[in-house]
Amino acid sequence: MTDDTTQVEERSLDSATEEFAQQIADGVGSFLLAVRAISRGEATGGQAISLLLLVVSQVLLAGGRLGVQADFQPAEEYEPDAGPDPDLDDMRHRLAVLLEGVDAYTEVFDPYVDPPELVSSLLSDDLTSIAASLAHGLRHFKAGRVPEALWWWQFSYVASWGGEASAVLRALQSVVAHDRLDLEFEIEQEAVEAAEEMLDSSDV
Repeated sequence: MTDDTTQVEERSLDSATEEFAQQIADGVGSFLLAVRAISRGEATGGQAISLLLLVVSQVLLAGGRLGVQADFQPAEEYEPDAGPDPDLDDMRHRLAVLLEGVDAYTEVFDPYVDPPELVSSLLSDDLTSIAASLAHGLRHFKAGRVPEALWWWQFSYVASWGGEASAVLRALQSVVAHDRLDLEFEIEQEAVEAAEEMLDSSDV
């Protein structure tokens, strides 16, 4: 199929689809910028965890919107070359250092498999994998291949990055929950112990 034919097909996209694609591209771009910034140390400790929780939640919203659409079809039978994949190894390494202590986690691979299969993963690996999948579609979008971008984002959401992002979200939420609830439990325990000491002394 010629480039001219592809351009005609892409121009024939209805305005609602074009607007939808732009919204997804904006969400993808924001996710990629945020994860790169966080990996460079622009947020540290608990702030980094909270920001990652936020940006992963936001990109999952974009994925959910893709998932409920009818299947998008690429303009060509074979996917055009989107160009070289970005080198994300440095980002992966920086995330691993940043998330040291909580990077490794265990996830249920498929909740409908009996018995459930537990798999071990790394937040840094999964965040980098998600970024790579989203960046691939964004290169199609920026090159004007909107149908390919939508097809890729939707397909890879169902096949890979949707599951990875969901697992990462649960892991990050668990980190936040432990940080908040474990601290409250410790405070409650200290209060109970102090009250018991007061009661013991009053009996003397």
